[in-house]
Amino acid sequence: MLHLLCILGVVVDITEKIERTIEPSLADMGYEVVRIQIQGAKRKTLQVMIDRLDGQPVTITDCTQSSHTISALLEVEDPLQDAYNLEVSSPGMDRPLVKLKDFERFSGESVRLELKFPVEGRRRFQGRLEGVKDGKVLIHTEDESAISEFEFEDIQKANILPSYE
Repeated sequence: MLHLLCILGVVVDITEKIERTIEPSLADMGYEVVRIQIQGAKRKTLQVMIDRLDGQPVTITDCTQSSHTISALLEVEDPLQDAYNLEVSSPGMDRPLVKLKDFERFSGESVRLELKFPVEGRRRFQGRLEGVKDGKVLIHTEDESAISEFEFEDIQKANILPSYE
C-alpha cells in the first residue's frame, strides 16, 4: 500500500509541474487549465482540460491551438520521461469542479459531489451550489431544507449537472 501512495504522490507532482509549465502561456492565449490527468500504464495519455476565460464555448480550434502550445512547452520541460499521447478537451456540459474558485464561480448551478469519506452514512450529494464560505462548499441539497457544508479538502469529485433547457 505504501508503494501505491508513493506512486500517486509522484503523479500529483508531475501534474502540478505540468500545470505550472503550461498555465501562463494558456492564460495569455485566453484559456484556463481546468484539470490535468495522466492515465495509462504502458503508453500514457496526458489529458488537459481547458476553458475559455471569456466564457465562450471551447471550439476545436481552441483545442488545436492549445495542443500546439502545450506540446511545444512540454517538449522543452519534458516532465514525462516516457512517450505519451496528448489530449486537449473542453470541460463539457458536466464540467468538473476542481478548484475552490470553481465552486464560487458556478454558484447557483446544480451539482453532484462525492466525498472522500461518508458524512452521516453518505458519500454522494446533489443539489444547488450556494458558493463558498470560510473554505467550505455550500450546497442546498434536494432532500433537505437546510444548506449542507462540506470541507473543500473532503470532496473527492464534483461536477455540474447539465441542464437541457
